[in-house]
Amino acid sequence: MNQFHILAILGMLSPIIYTLAWIIGGLIVEDYSHIRDDVSSLFAVGAQNRWLFQSLFIAGSVLLFVFSVGLHWGINGGVGNLVGPILFMLSTFLGVLVTIFFPLDEGGEMTTIRGRLHLIVISIAGVLCIAAMILLWLRTKSLEGWVGFAWFSFASAIVALILVVVTAIFAGGEYMGLVERFMVSFYQIYYFVISLMMFLNN
Repeated sequence: MNQFHILAILGMLSPIIYTLAWIIGGLIVEDYSHIRDDVSSLFAVGAQNRWLFQSLFIAGSVLLFVFSVGLHWGINGGVGNLVGPILFMLSTFLGVLVTIFFPLDEGGEMTTIRGRLHLIVISIAGVLCIAAMILLWLRTKSLEGWVGFAWFSFASAIVALILVVVTAIFAGGEYMGLVERFMVSFYQIYYFVISLMMFLNN
């Protein structure tokens, strides 16, 4: 096992931790609904068991960021355009900032500057990740062992963009939580797959 395997394992653990966190939230948090409530409400100011969920989300975000630091060199030994991996790393770094410094306000609202920055920073991170998906498609589409991932990455960018739009349409509605879970789960699948690819190709 080399350093890329270790980084890849950390990357694969991140979406597992993230997904388990919101599943557990639905089981132990009183009056929390996967259909109605967004994931971020689990670590909002004053939320029940906030320390637990914030710790889990921070752990998942940090693991993904650590993975992303080695992504450029984990693809074809670092030969190729590094813009895609850099955008991916920036996206994961913003994820760390959100979980540590920009929780939603009490009740999952966005009444303070900090609460509003939660949405702004997450939105920027999502856009950067979609851009990274496209650039990673361009970088890997002709690399042996990465061609299948390349087209998965291209398709993922399209699906992610559609899910972002649909989630924005349902924001604040009674099905917001359910729709958001489709979007965030799709991102988590992408994180797992790119981590797995780095494991398999190093």
